[in-house]
Amino acid sequence: MQKDMGVTEATTKAAKPLATSEALEEQRLIRRMQMMMNMVMQVVAQDPTLTIDDASQMIADARTAALSMFPGKELAYDLIWKPRFQRLMRERFRIM
Repeated sequence: MQKDMGVTEATTKAAKPLATSEALEEQRLIRRMQMMMNMVMQVVAQDPTLTIDDASQMIADARTAALSMFPGKELAYDLIWKPRFQRLMRERFRIM
């Protein structure tokens, strides 16, 4: 017995590629943000000419960029990236 495809099933099947596309886009943005944050961390850690003010500005700019990519995710940034940057600044500039 063949089942007649209802409106909700057709809608669900049409929405799946869209959801997959959105998931792929989100994964791409996450990877882009991770690369950006890792680059900032590498520059702060390795550039001997970088001042504490320049490093702080780079970190602030990275935060602004990350939050523009993921609006409303300030808590996630504060839980994931902020402690890493704080630790890096303490180690690099001997901040207590």
